[in-house]
Amino acid sequence: MTGIYPLKGVVKHYDWGGTTFIPFLLQEDNSENKPYAEYWMGTHPLGISIVQTTADKSELLTALCGNLPYLFKAQEVKEMLSIQAHPSKEAAEIEFAKENAEGIPLDAPYRNYKDDNHKPEMLVALDDFWLLHGFKPQEELVYTLLNVVELRELLPVYNQSGYAGLYKYVMEMSQTEVNRILKPLVDNLVTIYKDKEPDKSDEDFWAARAAATFTKDNNIDRGIFSIYLFNLLHLKKGEGIFQAAGVPHAYLEGHNVELMANSDNVLRGGLTSKHIDVKELLKHVRCEATYPVIITGEQIKGHEKLYKTPAPDFRLTVFEPEAGETISFTPASTEILLLTEGTVELTDGEHTVNLQEGHPSAVAFPGRTIQLKAGSKATVFRASEAIHNR
Repeated sequence: MTGIYPLKGVVKHYDWGGTTFIPFLLQEDNSENKPYAEYWMGTHPLGISIVQTTADKSELLTALCGNLPYLFKAQEVKEMLSIQAHPSKEAAEIEFAKENAEGIPLDAPYRNYKDDNHKPEMLVALDDFWLLHGFKPQEELVYTLLNVVELRELLPVYNQSGYAGLYKYVMEMSQTEVNRILKPLVDNLVTIYKDKEPDKSDEDFWAARAAATFTKDNNIDRGIFSIYLFNLLHLKKGEGIFQAAGVPHAYLEGHNVELMANSDNVLRGGLTSKHIDVKELLKHVRCEATYPVIITGEQIKGHEKLYKTPAPDFRLTVFEPEAGETISFTPASTEILLLTEGTVELTDGEHTVNLQEGHPSAVAFPGRTIQLKAGSKATVFRASEAIHNR
């Protein structure tokens, strides 16, 4: 296959998803207000995209290009989603084989490893996006443990055992102890936020929201500890963050596009209704100070910017043409394009694809130069293999 074709991805209706962004992107009716969390584009077995090869014929993307090394997503995070980390490639291969040997079905809700791949991720915000990312540097962490009164008893644990000892302590603590420490904090926050304006740059805001969302049978979710132990980040439109294997994180609110290795391996430790396995999370999480690096994109040519990462699996760029402007590019591998704003026409000289609301995604196979013409000011993300991820 060569040239450009319309691509239809797969929607994931996870309970943390929003009800408007992805339905609007796809122009799908959502009068039932179902959660539309993610729109997957790629060849992962749990969500294989479909390519419209002619006016009356469609084929699975896997039939045309085999397996892609990456998975491309659009997300709407309405509710906070899990404290999580992803395994390294080596660990994923070992643990996936182990769960296979144990006879755990791939679609079992209690299964940790859905495939044998790692899952480094590049996220780019489409608007104000909030997330937790890695452990705070030492000074900030000590400041937090001193100034959040209910958490002061954790400071000696950190002083004696470091990041790993502290995180193991709070994550393996009995639910009775979790409630003892966090209930006074949560009760205090409920009182404060009756009269206080919400401030999303304040960890207390997210702790209060987590308590309201995830408290079950009067048991408080231990994931609230992570809100205070991790870096709280606010990404603005066009800003990104890279998350390597083992970096603990949680998405809190907003819309984004996300490009990752072709994997769905997620180890969860709280703030979720999905399967939690603290033991597995602790095996893989990097318990160390993290100094967040916000990636803004480097201009590489014309209206194309590169979100540079060390990932060997993928490369993410974005086109931002003005109305009427034309951009040319030549795919070196199978590429997926996603429009998040405006309208564009893509042509390879033989086929033409119009990206717009209702039809936001396309696949470009190597072999022909593609012309992209903007019908209005537009934003088009371009996912490809990391043949030249520099």
